[in-house]
Amino acid sequence: MINTALAFALFISWSLFLLILMEALRTKLVATKQIAANKFMPENENLSPFMQRLARAHLNCVESLPVFGGLMLLAIATSRASITDPLAIWFVAARGVQSCVHLISGSVIAVNIRFTAFAIQMIIGTIWAWKLLVALA
Repeated sequence: MINTALAFALFISWSLFLLILMEALRTKLVATKQIAANKFMPENENLSPFMQRLARAHLNCVESLPVFGGLMLLAIATSRASITDPLAIWFVAARGVQSCVHLISGSVIAVNIRFTAFAIQMIIGTIWAWKLLVALA
């Protein structure tokens, strides 16, 4: 359970880090009067490409947290973390790669790398879901 719990904590912490970074940069924009506090759009559409990518990277984490985090919590709650432990850290590593590449670039190669990292997460999640379903059936 150590790997699964650690991966879950890292996943949540990474999501929180991206949120803090986005809000710190937004605060700077307001403090320097580059944008009014009430002019932010949900995905930062009216801001720099980096800020737009940051908003999407954070939202990607939030969108996938119920699925992948749910699988990790289910494994822990049912004492089946032995199912998720072997790939838990690999899952978080793939999530980190996906987010970092998202922040760095929106180029075609970056999108392909991001997709590969996300595909790894989907494969891991599918393995977990299948093994949990079999174990709990």
